[in-house]
Amino acid sequence: MKILVTGATGQIGSELTLELRRLYGEENVVAAFHRTPLPPSLKDSGPSVRLDVADRAELEKVVRNYKPDVIYHLAAILSAKGEENPAAAWRVNLDGLYNVLEVARAGGVRQVFWPSSIAVFGPKTPKEDTPQDTVLSPTTMYGVTKAAGEYLCDYYARRYGLDVRGVRYPGIISSETLPGGGTTDYAVEMFYAAVKGEPYTCFVRPDTTLPMMYMPDCLKAAIQLMEADPARLTHRADYNVTAMSFSAEELAAEIKKHVPNFQVAYRPDFRQEIADSWPRSIDDSAAREDWDWEPSYDLSRMVEDMLARLKRRLQGER
Repeated sequence: MKILVTGATGQIGSELTLELRRLYGEENVVAAFHRTPLPPSLKDSGPSVRLDVADRAELEKVVRNYKPDVIYHLAAILSAKGEENPAAAWRVNLDGLYNVLEVARAGGVRQVFWPSSIAVFGPKTPKEDTPQDTVLSPTTMYGVTKAAGEYLCDYYARRYGLDVRGVRYPGIISSETLPGGGTTDYAVEMFYAAVKGEPYTCFVRPDTTLPMMYMPDCLKAAIQLMEADPARLTHRADYNVTAMSFSAEELAAEIKKHVPNFQVAYRPDFRQEIADSWPRSIDDSAAREDWDWEPSYDLSRMVEDMLARLKRRLQGER
C-alpha cells in the first residue's frame, strides 16, 4: 500500500508519517510538506516531496508520480493563526481539501483521511458531553472550514463513493513538535516551561476546561479508523473522539506533582474567547461502538510520560 501524507511537518503529520512508515514500510509513505524544512527524522526515513495542496496542478503531479492508494490529508492552518489570516485559512483548509478530494476521485485513490476538530462546535452547541450529532456553530475561520469540510467529505462519499474518513480531534498534546498556532497550545507550552525550570504565563483562565488527547492516542485514532470495517461505520469525517478533559489549573497542578516549583500565571488573550466557544467534554460513544475506539492515556499517565520524554529531548540537545 502506498500512502501520501500532506502536512507531514505539522504537529500530527510529523509523528503520524513516522508511525505509518513503521507499519507499512518506509519506502511506501511519502511525506509531503510546504514551507517548513523536513526534519532529519522524516528526510532520512523515506521519500518526500514539496507540495502546496491549494495548487491543484501541483497536487495532481504528485499523485501521478507516487500513485498513492491512501492520502492522509493533514495540511491546515490552525485556529489562532487562522484568525490572524482568515483568507489563508480558507485557501489552505478548504480549497486544499477540495483539491485532495477531486484529485483522489479522479486519480484512483482508495481512501482519504481528513481530521476535523472540536472547532466546528460553538455557542449553540451543548458544552458537556457534546453529542455526535448536534448543532455546529463555529466562531473561527478554522472552525468554519472544518464544518464545511465535514459536509464536503460526506458529499464525496455519497456522490462518488470515495472512502473518506475522519475524526473531530480535541486539543492534541505532543512531546515532539512545538505548538503550531492552535488555541490549545497552552497545554503543550506548560510542559516545556516546566521542564526548562521557567515560569509560564497561560493565555486562558485557570478554570478553562477543554477536551484533550495525547499524541499516541491521536495517531491510534487515525490509523484505527482507517483500518476499520467499512460496513460498521455510520459516519464519515466527523467522528467525535476524546481521551480526557481538564482545566488549565488542573494540568498545572498535575505537572507540579512532578515539578513542585513550577509557577503559572494566567493572562487571557484573544484565544480565551475561542476556548469559551468550545465544548468542555465530548461524547465519543459512536466511535467506541463503530470501530472500538478507546484511549490509552488519562491525565496522570500523559503528564508522567510527557515530562519524561521532554526531559530526555532537552538533555540530548545540550
